[in-house]
Order: sequence, then C-alpha cells, then structure tokens
Amino acid sequence: MKDKIKVLIVDDHEIFRNGLKMVLGKLQYITLVGEAVNGQDFLLKAEELQPDLVLLDIEMPVMNGIDAAAKALEKFPDLKIIALTMFNEDEYVQSMLDSGVKGFLMKNINKETLDKAIQTVSNGGNYYSEELFEFFTKQLSKDKLQHNSDTISFTRREKEILQLLCEGLSNKEIADALFISERTVLGHKTNLLLKTDCKNSLSLMAYAIKNKLVVL
Repeated sequence: MKDKIKVLIVDDHEIFRNGLKMVLGKLQYITLVGEAVNGQDFLLKAEELQPDLVLLDIEMPVMNGIDAAAKALEKFPDLKIIALTMFNEDEYVQSMLDSGVKGFLMKNINKETLDKAIQTVSNGGNYYSEELFEFFTKQLSKDKLQHNSDTISFTRREKEILQLLCEGLSNKEIADALFISERTVLGHKTNLLLKTDCKNSLSLMAYAIKNKLVVL
C-alpha cells in the first residue's frame, strides 16, 4: 500500500482506545487521524477528518455503533468500517451487517489479527474474527447441523448466494454479481435462514462453512 491508511477509533472507553492506539502504532502503514467517544462524535469527526477506515464500538452512549454506521455509510459509501464486539453483543451482529460494516473483531484482538483485518478490509474484502464463527456455530446443536446438511436440498442460486456471502460480499454486491435485484437476494437469504434454522447472516455463514457448502 503506497498511501497510509487513515484510521479513526470510535469507542467510549478511554483505556480500550489507548490500548488500540498502542497496537495501531506498531503498524507502519497506518496513520491514526483521531478518536471519537460515541456515534454522534464519530459522525462529526468523519466529516472533519475523512478517515479511510473506522474501528467502531457497538455499545456507546448518545448514539450507538449500529445507528452511527448506517448514517456514516449513507453519507460516505466508500468508508470502511470494522465493528468491535463482545460475545454478549451477538444480537447486534445482524444489524451491523445490514448497515454495511465490512468486518467484526472481538475486543480481545492481538496485533496480528488487527493487522490482517485492516489490510483485508482496506483491500475490499470482509473480515470476521474466527471466534465469531465458532460462537455462532455453537448456537446450533451438532445434531441439528448434521441433520440439516444431510436432508436439506439447496437450489443452485441459493448455493451461489451462500458462496458469495461467505466471500464477504454485501447484498448489493451479490445482486450485481448475479445480475439480480437486491430484493431477490434478500428473498433467497430469508429462505436460507428458514431452511437452516439460522438466526442471522453470520450464523448462516458458519453453517455453510461447517457443512462444506462453500469453497473458501
């Protein structure tokens, strides 16, 4: 990467922000342009600082990460956002995915994981912490996973959508790749969730990977 990636940290906990800054300081291709303490502050800083990538907490006062991500991406569609999450915030994952964030990281990340996530997302991909896949896979009983994979039949289009979903494409990107409408993609995803008894896109991806329905 020729130009340094401009990163903005958004989190209401000062100690966590300081720790993240220490890690980011070891990545030579990054320039930390600023910090924000809540979603509203983030929107103001994004306007002022024009970051390339944002590390965004979900649970914050004044405005949470879900609302902030949606508003920011509406105004700055090219902005890359990686959500910072905890295990007990899994109910927010679908909302963050729907808003257009490009990655999820657990808050106990190390330097290597953060490095890989930032580079992957900056290059146009999606990155999800392995712990999240493991967590959502565990929410589905092993018996259910095995039973479903043996008895459920998937259409060619459903398999194509699963593949592209696991490659990190958004609903719009999947629609463009398959030359169908975004509404059609959403319809297929709804059917896939019902067929597999998954609660959200991340658990659906975990299901597809565990049952070898996709090639990664």
